[in-house]
Amino acid sequence: MELNELLMFMTKKGASDLHIKPMRPPLLRIQGKLIPIKANPLQPEEVEQMLNDILKPGQRARFDEKQAVDMGYGVPGVARFRCNIFLQRGTMAAVFRRVPFEIQGIEDLNLPDVISSFTDYPSGLVLVTGPTGSGKSTSLAAMINLIARARQCHVVTIEDPIEFLFQDDKATISQREVGTDTPTFHEALRNCMRQDPDVIMVGEMRDLETMSTAITAAETGHLVFSTLHTNNAAQTVDRIIDAYPADQQL
Repeated sequence: MELNELLMFMTKKGASDLHIKPMRPPLLRIQGKLIPIKANPLQPEEVEQMLNDILKPGQRARFDEKQAVDMGYGVPGVARFRCNIFLQRGTMAAVFRRVPFEIQGIEDLNLPDVISSFTDYPSGLVLVTGPTGSGKSTSLAAMINLIARARQCHVVTIEDPIEFLFQDDKATISQREVGTDTPTFHEALRNCMRQDPDVIMVGEMRDLETMSTAITAAETGHLVFSTLHTNNAAQTVDRIIDAYPADQQL
């Protein structure tokens, strides 16, 4: 079975994720449960060929160095997918998460009306938080898309990997992918200050350097959006404070 066939089948079934590993049939996550596809177990060489075929040279180099790589992959007319390719028991495996082509609006996602007001701020830091699979990326995309339609400004996104593809409207949008367009989130943020941004979206604040630079950007007149894997506002503040050395937490 070809990878694109699996991804089309996954989309048809409404699955959120596709798991591929040797010696098992592919698995689909449907309504929270992993369900095997009715197919023969995949052989290691099948999985390796599937995944090597979609790795670009730079991604292959990162995989060889780190034994794992995040990337985006699209099937024309079907959907985009966020993919993590990794090693397990010395063999290649992967998980694909479906990202719809169409960006849903804030109303479509049943988000509170106040969310729309965040996109009007001239500056500040807006954090979308929650566990994996809670809709952080989808909510963030809805806000950026609203800005694109409503504001004459420059939006810079820094993502790993790029998930939703934004279209220029009133705003012009520059999408940068870590590993392809920039080496790190921090480096992209630092350079972003010289790219005349009005709005900056950081896919995830993973380390102190990124957090610190994002906060500085917000303090110097930019509107910054990002995500954190925390469950509530208090936990989010604690996570940011705890990222700093003890002598800087006062």
